[in-house]
Amino acid sequence: MKHLVYAFSCALSGIAHTARTQRSFQIQLAVAVAAVIGGFVVCLTPVEWAVVLILVGLVLTLECLNTALEATIDRCSTDLHPLAKTAKDAAAGAVLIMALIAAVVGLIIYCSAIMRLAG
Repeated sequence: MKHLVYAFSCALSGIAHTARTQRSFQIQLAVAVAAVIGGFVVCLTPVEWAVVLILVGLVLTLECLNTALEATIDRCSTDLHPLAKTAKDAAAGAVLIMALIAAVVGLIIYCSAIMRLAG
């Protein structure tokens, strides 16, 4: 049990570090909060909620992984290297792809829900 508590403590510490130090994570978290509030406003269906929450989780998870990768690269070397840049850019690109997909799917879901409410 002690190991499980320690593992959760480390995980929460990583999330907290990302939330404190990464502006993009802070923005994504604000968008996630807005998406949840908006979901209540437009009365999302259970399936719509599931999709929205999965997408939010994926974007935030990728941002944490991006932060971890950047920290690992920075720890390995402070020298500027083209491969380090490629790795960091690719990780940032992965976050961007997921965020764009989440935005498009979110637009579809929320527009559909608004149309449903409008009757």
